[in-house]
Parts: sequence; structure tokens; C-alpha cells
Amino acid sequence: MARSPLVSATLQSAILSATSNVLAQAITAYRSEKPFTVDWVPVFQFFLFTVVSTPPNFLWQEFLESTFPAQKTTPTPEAINSASANNEKELDREASEGRLVESKLNIRNTVIKFLLDQTIGAAINTLMFSMFMHSIQAAMSHRTTGADASVSFLASGKALDYSQVNWRVVLERSRLDFMPIMSAGWRLWPFVSLFNFVVVKSVEVRNLVGSLAGVAWGDLYESGGGEVAWLSLGGGQEFKAQWRFIR
Repeated sequence: MARSPLVSATLQSAILSATSNVLAQAITAYRSEKPFTVDWVPVFQFFLFTVVSTPPNFLWQEFLESTFPAQKTTPTPEAINSASANNEKELDREASEGRLVESKLNIRNTVIKFLLDQTIGAAINTLMFSMFMHSIQAAMSHRTTGADASVSFLASGKALDYSQVNWRVVLERSRLDFMPIMSAGWRLWPFVSLFNFVVVKSVEVRNLVGSLAGVAWGDLYESGGGEVAWLSLGGGQEFKAQWRFIR
């Protein structure tokens, strides 16, 4: 049985998420001239976030496309000329050849989708990302092992303990992070969003384009020595917010 587009998109994004995190760690190790050891804890955190966040984002994009279709159907110039001349024979011939109407980009709908995606969509995604990351970091704050023992920590069955999460602290830190992350995201995602809405026709491919853009941008920006976006987690900890999730 074929997988649904939603399931396929989620699996696809989750795999790219994990891959991107490993690449980012490799780049960081290379730049700092330290031995490279994969820390599977952040890989797990970003993988899990992607599994949770992709379905609502996919449904959001489907809603935008169904409510504001990218294409509109208009008569072709030939059909307009034939109709103006009352040339029924020519109209019949154009109809048989499929040249009566053509699809064109609906600029009004594209602008509406773009604005909704970069305001409401971006705000919800930013808040969801920040709250998820702050809470899962707090739930795993009892970790005492390094990267070399990250698999054992995750497999212990005690890696996540949400009873130690202070949700008031999570909300406050998410509030403080909101505008910095939104501002960081606006440096990239408006261009990706516009490309998707103008060029890419299907929601499935748009999801792939967004994921690939995040992988490329996050890793290239990291390798160039730039700061991406940082969540201050307290206790001297910092956790990098990969660009692909700031949408």
C-alpha cells in the first residue's frame, strides 16, 4: 500500500533533519579542530521535532493552496480573438486542440498565501519550535554523559523526564526568543516561500524544497563562520536553532 503524501513528507523531512544535524556537528568539529563524534541527543531532538511539526505544516500548506489556488484559468489570446470575430469554426478547432483556455499564476492568491505564511505561519512555527526545544532540553537536563555515550543515554529509557520541566520558564524563554528567531528566519524563508508559491505546484514538492533549503543554508552558513540563531537555555547551555525550522 502506498504511503499518504503526509506520511511521506514527514519521513522525508525527519531524515533530512537528522542528516543536517549530523552535518552541522561535523562542520563545527572541523572548524574547532576537534575529533568528530556524533552526539545523537540533538539529532534525536531535531528528528522528533520534525516528526511533530511536519504534519501541521503540511496541512497548513494544503489549506493555503486549497483556499487560495496558485493557478487561475483564463481564455487564450487565440480564443479571445476567435470569440471577438464570432468565428465558431475556429473556436471549435481550438477547443478540440485544447487551446481555448490556459493556466496562469494567480498573483493575488500568491501574495495572500505569502503574507499569511510569513506572518501567521511563521509566528506559530517559531513559538512551536522554541517551546519544544526549551522543554525537551529541560526534560533531558539530567544527562551527565558526553557525545560518546549519547546512544546509551537515549536507549536507557530514562532520557526524557518532563516532570522536571518548569513550563513558566519555558514560556518566558520562548517569549524572549520569539523576535530574534523570527528576524533570523526572515533572512531566508521569505525567498524560499516565494519560490515555492510561484514556481512549485505541489505541496509535497514544496515541503521537499523547504527541507533542502534548510539543510543547504544551515550547513553552508555554519561552514562560513556565521551565527545562525541561538536559544539561550540557561545554565550556560546553548542550543542552535537550525534555519530550516525557523519558517
